[in-house]
Amino acid sequence: MKPAEIRTFRRRARPSAGQVVSRSVLYALLVVLAIVYIFPFLIDIATSFKTESDAAIDPLSLIPATFTTAAYQKLFLNSDFPIWFKNSAIVTVVVTLGRVFFNSLAGYALARLHFRGRTVIFAGLVAVMSVPNVVLLIPKFLVINQLGIYDSYAGMIVPLLTDAAGIFIMKNFFESIPPSVEEQARIDGAGTFRVFWSVVLPMARPALVTIVILSFQGSWNELSHFIVSTQSAGLTTLTKGVASLASGQLSQGTQYPIKLAAAAIMTIPVAVMFFIFQRRIMNTSDGAVKE
Repeated sequence: MKPAEIRTFRRRARPSAGQVVSRSVLYALLVVLAIVYIFPFLIDIATSFKTESDAAIDPLSLIPATFTTAAYQKLFLNSDFPIWFKNSAIVTVVVTLGRVFFNSLAGYALARLHFRGRTVIFAGLVAVMSVPNVVLLIPKFLVINQLGIYDSYAGMIVPLLTDAAGIFIMKNFFESIPPSVEEQARIDGAGTFRVFWSVVLPMARPALVTIVILSFQGSWNELSHFIVSTQSAGLTTLTKGVASLASGQLSQGTQYPIKLAAAAIMTIPVAVMFFIFQRRIMNTSDGAVKE
């Protein structure tokens, strides 16, 4: 480029005063929103390392007057927190694996298989997505009790093995895959399940990652279902256990450090899962096929 052209390009590339001001205001607004969003979590972490009196006197301080791990020690050594964590881990892992498998099967059937009543089933699926979960609590309890799986791992897990939103996501993703990809496998003699398992499912990795994250987060944070499906202390999950802390189960007082220590621990698995897979969430370019 000639010197004159370079100077002209620099003048055009240089932002105007109005653009600088608008960007500065936008960045300032984003910083404020980030602080508002992150500040409660920072209070959570700081309070979990405070003493009971320190948390009651100055609950918004981000620096503990006396740093202590007493809340964590009490949770793990003098409470049923390890049992709650174990139950949540078992249910979450099984439910996540089950949803990945069954949602994929159902989504592929609705996307590719032509059978009578498919449109009605899909309409019912969409209708279920529009119904609030709280409306289904009593019917869910009656079904679980009638099947004889109330107050058991089966009652906690089986009703959560599929969900309408996951099937909907998988159906839409499978429909975006060209049918010609499956034709070659069928010519080679592969059956429907073989085509699904060996050809189509590996291409649906972005949607599968999305299902994994949503299923893990949803089952880990589930509360209402566990309230109506269990009653024994040995099957209490983290959400039920932490909720019970609000009633002063472990000791007298506000129990802010204990409650927030439990809440902080609860966020770790979901945060780790999200940060590991966040770049793969519905990245449709991973499943792109050139025809």
